[in-house]
Amino acid sequence: MSEKESKMKASVSGSGTLFTFSLITVWYTSNIGVILLNKYLLSNYGFKYPIFLTLCHMLACSLLSYIAIYFLKVAPMQTIRSRMQFLKISALGIIFCLSVVGGNVSLRYLPVSFNQAVGATTPFFTAVFAYLITFKREGCLTYITLIPVVTGVIIASGGEPSFHLFGFIMCISATAARALKSVLQGILLSSEGEKLNSMNLLMYMGPVAVMFLLPIALFTEKDVVGITVSLARQDVKFLWYLIFNSSLAYLVNLTNFLVTKHTSALTLQVLGNAKGAVAVVVSILIFRNPVSVTGMLGYSLTVIGVILYNEAKKRNK
Repeated sequence: MSEKESKMKASVSGSGTLFTFSLITVWYTSNIGVILLNKYLLSNYGFKYPIFLTLCHMLACSLLSYIAIYFLKVAPMQTIRSRMQFLKISALGIIFCLSVVGGNVSLRYLPVSFNQAVGATTPFFTAVFAYLITFKREGCLTYITLIPVVTGVIIASGGEPSFHLFGFIMCISATAARALKSVLQGILLSSEGEKLNSMNLLMYMGPVAVMFLLPIALFTEKDVVGITVSLARQDVKFLWYLIFNSSLAYLVNLTNFLVTKHTSALTLQVLGNAKGAVAVVVSILIFRNPVSVTGMLGYSLTVIGVILYNEAKKRNK
């Protein structure tokens, strides 16, 4: 290989590394940004409408996914091939939006730090649903690593100064729904003829989620549209916060897809563990929510358990 070819290869490799690092940075910051903005809008700003907020997220995900696939060619366009496939996608869409609603509702009552601690138990629910639905068994070591995951949340709950039972139930429900969606996605769209990449799946799930959430939001969150318009007129920053938050929610899904494509699912899991810890620290600094030593120890134990779980899963493959 000539010196010129070596330099060109190094340049391409360096460009690829820089692109991957940029993707990870955008995914990381957008992830934390959505969590903090959700908390700010729902608790600190006084916009107490988590279902309508989720509706805005789903609408943005649907529209921007279409633009990214059809115009920007981020991923190849895939079509729905049968009525049965559409029904499966619809079921996944409803479960997906329920998980987002549950997470947003919990942020009205719980600090971000505790919300993230509970959310870290996703591997536990994934393992449970995989066993109950598919009878898939993991190695003994994998199940052992779930003990600190659950124990940590129990300890964190006992030491959480701002513990709220309803918020905790909604957060647990959201975490369980997120795990159920990932398990069902593998089952329902497992055949080669039905497989969709995550961008196309998001594009098709978005409208289903919007149609599902719209009547619920209008019925349970009285005059939410009128209140939203009134808030936007009183303070134009509110409208920009809402638009930015919804776009950021889509950006999380877009970069999630791209980071997985250019690195691996394992890399995303590791980054997710670190993201939760960073979100906890940042939220404490911004919102000044009280924390206890017991709560932080519990959350740390949960994160350690998730890291061990990922390592055990990797060794079993």
